[in-house]
Amino acid sequence: MTSRGRFPSNAGAAVLAIMLTGASISSVTAQTAPGNAAALPMGSTSLSALPSTGAAAASPGAPSQNLTDAPVDKAKSVAAHVRDILDRVPCLPPKGISQSMGSLPHVAAKLAANKPVVIVAFGSSSTQGYGATSPEFNYPNQLAARLRRKYPAAAITVINRGKGGEDAPEMMKRLRSEVIDARPDMVIWQVGTNAVLRNLDPASTAKTVEDGVATIQASGADLVLVDPQYAPAVNARGENAGRMVSLLSRVAHYRHVGIFPRFEVMRDWHDRQSLPFDTFVNKDGLHMNDWGYACFAQLLGDDIIKSVDQMQAGVRLPAAAAVNRPL
Repeated sequence: MTSRGRFPSNAGAAVLAIMLTGASISSVTAQTAPGNAAALPMGSTSLSALPSTGAAAASPGAPSQNLTDAPVDKAKSVAAHVRDILDRVPCLPPKGISQSMGSLPHVAAKLAANKPVVIVAFGSSSTQGYGATSPEFNYPNQLAARLRRKYPAAAITVINRGKGGEDAPEMMKRLRSEVIDARPDMVIWQVGTNAVLRNLDPASTAKTVEDGVATIQASGADLVLVDPQYAPAVNARGENAGRMVSLLSRVAHYRHVGIFPRFEVMRDWHDRQSLPFDTFVNKDGLHMNDWGYACFAQLLGDDIIKSVDQMQAGVRLPAAAAVNRPL
C-alpha cells in the first residue's frame, strides 16, 4: 500500500470542504441494541450519513447540487477542520504488514475508463460514522472525496449502509435489499467488532460472513472485508478479537476477496508510531474519531488507486474466484 503522507493543506482542504458540503444528505438512523457497547448510547443524536459525495445521485431522479451553492461559512468551517485533523498528525502507512486488498478488477476497470462507479460501505457504527464530529468526516464520505480528487471525470457514488449495533446476522437480513439491489461495483464490508463485544462465537460469525461473501461475489461486485478495530474496548476481549481477526483473514483468503487489516493497521499506529489512543479513537474507547476515519479512508483509497494503476499499466492480476474451502 502506498500513501501520499498528508492530504494537501490549505487549498486542497478548501476544495475538499466544498466537495463535501455540496453533497446531498439523507438520514441514516443508528439502531440501539440493548446491552451492546457498540450501539449508539440511549438519548444520543443519530448521525446523518451522506449516501454519495459523487456526481451520481443516490436515488434515481434526485437533483444534483451545484458545488458553488454550498454555504460559505460551512465550507470555511469544514476546511479549517480538515486542515486540523490532517495536519496535526501525518497519516503514515504501516510497515511490515501485509495490507494489499488484492485485485479489484471491476471497480478498477471502471475508474480507469472514467465510467460511473457505485461503492457500498456496509457495516455497523464505525461505517455509519459514530464518533465523527459530523457526517462529512465519516470514512465513506472521506473515501469518496479522495477518489473524486483522483478521478474527477468519473461519477463516483459511495452509499453508506452502516447501522450501529449490528453484526453479521443482522447485516445478512438486509444484504439483498441494501447492498445487492444497489448493483454496486465494489462492496466494503466492515464486520466482526460487535460479535467480539457480545462474546459471540467467532467461528459462527466467520461462517455467516462467508455466506455473505458468496452472495456478494455472485453479484459480480469486488469485495473488501474490514476486520475489527484495535481499540481499548476491543482489546479488553483480546482472545476473542484475535480469533475474529484470524478467521476473517481466512475467509478472505479462501474466497479470494480483499481484506483491509484494520486491527493491525491501528495497532501499528499505537505500537510502532507511538500514537496515543486518543489520537485516533473516540473517548468511548471504541469508535474512531475524525483523524482515525480520515487516515483509514486515505489508506483504503490508496489501495483502490493502486489497483487502478496496475490495470492501466497492463499488470494482469487474477480476478476474484469463488472457492469453497472449509474453515
